[in-house]
Amino acid sequence: MQKRKIFIVDDHPIMRQGLGQLINHEPDLEVVGEAEDAATALSGVMETKPDLVIIDISLPGKNGLELIKDIRAVQRQVALLVHSMHDESLYVERVLRAGAQGYIMKHEGGKKVMDAIRKVLSGDIYVSTAMSAKILEIFSNRRGNATEPVEALSDRQFEIFQMIGQGKATRSIAEELHVSVKTVDAHRANIKEKLGLRTGNELVRYAVRWVEAQNRN
Repeated sequence: MQKRKIFIVDDHPIMRQGLGQLINHEPDLEVVGEAEDAATALSGVMETKPDLVIIDISLPGKNGLELIKDIRAVQRQVALLVHSMHDESLYVERVLRAGAQGYIMKHEGGKKVMDAIRKVLSGDIYVSTAMSAKILEIFSNRRGNATEPVEALSDRQFEIFQMIGQGKATRSIAEELHVSVKTVDAHRANIKEKLGLRTGNELVRYAVRWVEAQNRN
């Protein structure tokens, strides 16, 4: 039996180890490589040519969304599955638009993770049952051309925006994303401009309300 090859991208060694053990326990699957950041991941994927890449959203430097686009540009056939701590309601649409085929949250158990892996490897899309209706809406384009201002944000800006909405301070965001405070401040300024906001307090209020609204949906 020829095993399906899987590459893991996550900046937490324990998470990579746990996923690797889960996958390698399956007789028809094997982990052929791993990386802790986007740059290492892209070169590793090009070298190992896996059937599936499992990607975290939060990575040092480029985030997972940007990595998905980079991988899709050089490996058209590889399956891409996001495995993230972030609530899927915040990211699932961007993930699918970027080129991934599935999204599963890190709190899910091993059986669901394996279900997601196998479904994406078979060519299907995997999301939670709760998100299925939203995915149908996205692909049937029932929204028409209406978009909310947040859609204008880049993937990194959106990541920082939702962290602001969770009440995280600039320094905390910088540490979590492994970037400088100056970089986060620059993103905040661009976010304010795109959303038509004048002050940092307006940005915080807007972001908090937006995240709360998403959590109610």
